[in-house]
Amino acid sequence: MDSELQRPVSFRLSRRGDRNNQRPFAKDDGGGLFSSVRLPQDNPMKVVWKQGFIRLVIVAGILWMLLILIVLLFHIWSCQSSFSFFSAICNKEGKVFITMDLLGLAPKAEHRCPIPVAGDPEKIVIPEGRTPDVIVKDLTFIEDEDLVNIGSQSFPLFGGNQSWLQREESFKLKPRMKVHCGFLQNGGADMNPVDIEYVKKCRFVVASGIFDGYDVPHQPSNISIRSKKLFCFLMVVDEVSLKFITRNVTIKKDKDKGMWVGIWRLIPLKHQPYDEPRRNGKVPKILTYRLFPQAQYSIWIDGKMELIVDPLLILERYLWRDKHTYAIAQHKHHRSIYEEADANKRRKRYARPLIDLHMKIFYYDGMEPWSLKKNTISGMKGDSILI
Repeated sequence: MDSELQRPVSFRLSRRGDRNNQRPFAKDDGGGLFSSVRLPQDNPMKVVWKQGFIRLVIVAGILWMLLILIVLLFHIWSCQSSFSFFSAICNKEGKVFITMDLLGLAPKAEHRCPIPVAGDPEKIVIPEGRTPDVIVKDLTFIEDEDLVNIGSQSFPLFGGNQSWLQREESFKLKPRMKVHCGFLQNGGADMNPVDIEYVKKCRFVVASGIFDGYDVPHQPSNISIRSKKLFCFLMVVDEVSLKFITRNVTIKKDKDKGMWVGIWRLIPLKHQPYDEPRRNGKVPKILTYRLFPQAQYSIWIDGKMELIVDPLLILERYLWRDKHTYAIAQHKHHRSIYEEADANKRRKRYARPLIDLHMKIFYYDGMEPWSLKKNTISGMKGDSILI
C-alpha cells in the first residue's frame, strides 16, 4: 500500500521536474543575460516588404541599364542608317538636328582635350620668311617614269617603280636630291585644273579628307576673321564622297566653278591610285605638301573630326612658340608600331599579308619595338592631326 501511495507522488514530482526543466531560467527574470523575456522579432509583413523593395531596386537598375544600352545602339544605328530621317539626326547641318538644338534636345560636344593656346589670334605674330635648308638645298621629285607592265595592262604606279637601291639612296641626305614621292603623271589622284589654280595662292592650309562617302564636312568653330582671310580650308574628296555630299548638304559654286560647303573648298581627286578607300585617304594626309606645294604651313585633321580651335593658335602653340617644324599627336592606345599592326589585323582593316610584309620592311630598316629603355615617350604616333 505504501508503495502504491508513493507512486503517484513520485509521478507528480517527476512531471513537475519536467516542467521545471522546460523553463530552467524562469526565476531569472531580472533582465540579465539569461532573461526569460522573448526577444522582439520583425513583423512578417515588414520582412516581405523589405525583400520586395530590394528586388524592385535591382530590377529597376537592370531595366535602366538596358534602356541606356538600347538608346546607344539606336543612336549608332541611326547615324549609319540609309533612312534620311534617322541619318539627319547626326547631321549637324540638317534641319532635324537644328530643330532639336533649338529645343535643347541635341547633345553638346564637350572639349575633352583642352589645348593650352594663346588667348587672342589677332595678337599672334607670324614669323617671316622660311626656315633655311641647311642640308638639302635643292629637292625635286620624279614625276615621269616608264610604264609598268601588269598582265595585259600597262600603267605607271602612283608611287613610282623605284628599285630597292633607289630606296636606300633616298635615305641618304645630300645637298641636291631627286626622289620618288608619288603623284607621277597618269598615276592617279588627279586634281581639276580649276582647283590646281586655286591652291597655288594658299600659303596657310587647313586640310581634311572624306573618302568612300562615309561623312559630310564638319564646319569649324571659333575661327577668327583673321584666320578666315589667311587660311585655305580644303576638303579632299573622292568621287563617291562627292556624290554623297551632293545628296546630303548644299554645295555652292563660285564664278570659277569651285565647289564650296560652308567654309570648306571641295577638292575632288579623280582616278584613285588604289582600290581601297583607306589607302587612298592616306595620299592627301601624308603627302599634303605634294598636293598643295605652295603651302608654307598646313594642318591636317581627319574628316571625322571637327576643328574647334583657331588654326593660328595651333600653329603658334606647336610650331612657332618653340621653333618646331613638325608636330604630330601621340597615339592614344599603342606605343609600338608592331602593336598597331596586330590591332589592324584583328580589325581586318587591311590585308594581313600586306601588313606582315610592311612590318618586315620596317624591321629590315632597323625599327625595333618600342620599350621603356628608349628616350622617347612613345614609338607610335596618331595621324589624325598633322601640323
